[in-house]
Amino acid sequence: MSERCKPGDIVEIHQIILAAGERAAGVPEDTSKVPLEAWIKGKALTEASVGEEVTIETFSGRLTRGVLTTVSPGYSHTFGPAVPELAPIAQELRAMLKGGRSHG
Repeated sequence: MSERCKPGDIVEIHQIILAAGERAAGVPEDTSKVPLEAWIKGKALTEASVGEEVTIETFSGRLTRGVLTTVSPGYSHTFGPAVPELAPIAQELRAMLKGGRSHG
């Protein structure tokens, strides 16, 4: 059973903006060999299953159409792993702001 959206659901769609070979002449060769793609979030205006085309209204009010990739998309970005060298900085700054140890 495929995941479906209904009108009003928050979804993500995928679009090919420019196919490989349609890219600007000045882009690097390896870039020109792949399409320019976009993943756009918004509200579905109709029902659709993942993999089908659907029209959405973006959060800025723009209507656009693409292939449904995700219903109720989340966020997958990260700031990466902790950097051990930065861990003591918060304590040092608090001490400096309280008038404790001076930094020199």
